[in-house]
Amino acid sequence: MEKQSRVYSHPEVDKTIKISDDLIEEKIKIIKNKANKLPDNEREIILRKSIGHIDLTSLNLDDTTETIEKLCSKAINPLNLEERSDNIHTAAVCVYPARATDAINFLINKNATYLPVASVAGDFPAGKLPFDERLQEVIDVVAMGVQEIDIVIDRSLVLNEDWDTLFKEISEMKKACGNKCLKTILSTGDLPSLEHVYHAAMVAMQAGSDFIKTSTGKETVNATLPVGIVMSSAIKIYEKNTGRKVGFKAAGGIKTANQVVEWMILVESELGHDHLDNTNLFRVGASSLLDDIVENISLKKM
Repeated sequence: MEKQSRVYSHPEVDKTIKISDDLIEEKIKIIKNKANKLPDNEREIILRKSIGHIDLTSLNLDDTTETIEKLCSKAINPLNLEERSDNIHTAAVCVYPARATDAINFLINKNATYLPVASVAGDFPAGKLPFDERLQEVIDVVAMGVQEIDIVIDRSLVLNEDWDTLFKEISEMKKACGNKCLKTILSTGDLPSLEHVYHAAMVAMQAGSDFIKTSTGKETVNATLPVGIVMSSAIKIYEKNTGRKVGFKAAGGIKTANQVVEWMILVESELGHDHLDNTNLFRVGASSLLDDIVENISLKKM
């Protein structure tokens, strides 16, 4: 019988869930071993594929129109090929709300509207303002015309295990997004345990998030492989219970080709090809990563 998506009126949190550190450690060993033993040709295939999963990001307070136009140019033609193929581009560009219109207009002028513009919202990266103000920021960036919105949660709700309020806030933000893609940032480096990461991920999905995302990139600790495994486990269990696929985004601190290879292997092993082959189900948020990927691959015409 085909599974039907469930509509939640409140969060369901299984407090009996216990994360096995030993199991996670063993999975990480397998991932790293596989990454280290990849033949050069397979590694290059993975690196080329990873480009299409990158949300190319610039979230600096001194970003200018010129900064964002350069970002978009790189996203359109990441390999700097003379004969650009529309099949080789990043998944999206991600910018502050103040620069979203710059990105949208540039991509329109370059006939590159196939490339989505994402903007952060919800008092990024702190998530501490009153909820009405955070919600209004979501409403405002949607009105600007962005296709994707990366919100950040109020971490105190997880620390206090106030799952009902977390659910209600994300639900309201999802409603404000309409049919736009909502990525919910859990700021996992600020959460006290992997169990809290799991519960926050589950509540975020129950509230309607299209993606769950590790980090803002501004925390002391950002995306880590243990967190990726735990969030992937939550995604699998949620899909089993509801039939709805939710995307996963790793962001923050992913700067090297070797790191992205490990994340690609993690997604393949934990979530399967459905996520690895679909840029609407797996993203990597990064700013400097693309440069390292390009340095590590051959620029022969694909």
